[in-house]
Amino acid sequence: MAGASLLMLLDDIAAILDDVAAMSKIAARKTAGVLGDDLALNAQQVSGVASERELPVVWAVAKGSFMNKLILVPAALLISAFIPWAITPLLMFGGLFLCFEGFEKIHHSYVYRKDKKDDISEQEIIEKSQQDIDDFEKKKIKGAIRTDFVLSAEIIAISLGVVAESSLLSQFLTLSVIAIIMTVGVYGLVAGIVKIDDLGLYLTQRKGEGTLVVMWHKLGFWLLASAPYLMKGLTIVGTIAMFMVGGGILTHGIHAISAQITVIATMVSDISYIGGLLGVLTPSILNAVFGVIAGAIALSLINLLSKIRS
Repeated sequence: MAGASLLMLLDDIAAILDDVAAMSKIAARKTAGVLGDDLALNAQQVSGVASERELPVVWAVAKGSFMNKLILVPAALLISAFIPWAITPLLMFGGLFLCFEGFEKIHHSYVYRKDKKDDISEQEIIEKSQQDIDDFEKKKIKGAIRTDFVLSAEIIAISLGVVAESSLLSQFLTLSVIAIIMTVGVYGLVAGIVKIDDLGLYLTQRKGEGTLVVMWHKLGFWLLASAPYLMKGLTIVGTIAMFMVGGGILTHGIHAISAQITVIATMVSDISYIGGLLGVLTPSILNAVFGVIAGAIALSLINLLSKIRS
């Protein structure tokens, strides 16, 4: 009897793990788009840090991301069990926050470019005292963790939709697997991106005169030359991703706007030759435009409230 009970227990565990693996694959596919935005956002969030401090900053943000998911996974399960109607409003609030941060970044850049006297670049901040460097890093880490919280919440919410009909144990295990894989994957890639210039320097210093060594040298010089442009490009892509993700969350929460975007995407997809491409790009573009408008309104309201309070 004891042996039969043990075999039944092992069979149940195997069945649960099999379900978790299958649902994790589906959830990973559904969250792949958010993962790309998450990667771009976090890579640009840690840009501007001194070279020797890049990996410690990425590690600090990664630890913050794990803490975010440690909060979000049980919170999502509790909300889904007791107040499922609250998931959409909470996600929309997070989406609005992303749009606000994105537009505030653009507004801040415009204001300081306009007023050259007050303009302090990230490089100038880094060259100041150790206290200023520490404050700069803390600000970067806090901003990256805050942004990660919203993106992690969307990833958890999408994954929760995949496992909604499963048992509580399967839901918990699947969300935990997705949370760990996404965090390790994103911050592993972020660490690789921010250290690409060091890789280029290493390749240029390889000894020897063979054809392979020459190729390594050329690749190293190319990486060194392209690294600044890559980081600048990630800053732009990351800001756009804020509007795309935030605007997408908002439009999905407002059925009328979401339906209208779907109609427009269907219409443009009928255009000859480029219809297929336009059909794929149009929702993202419209979500980003909606995100810019929402961010501008949010920033205006917050500035107005600040003036009223002061």
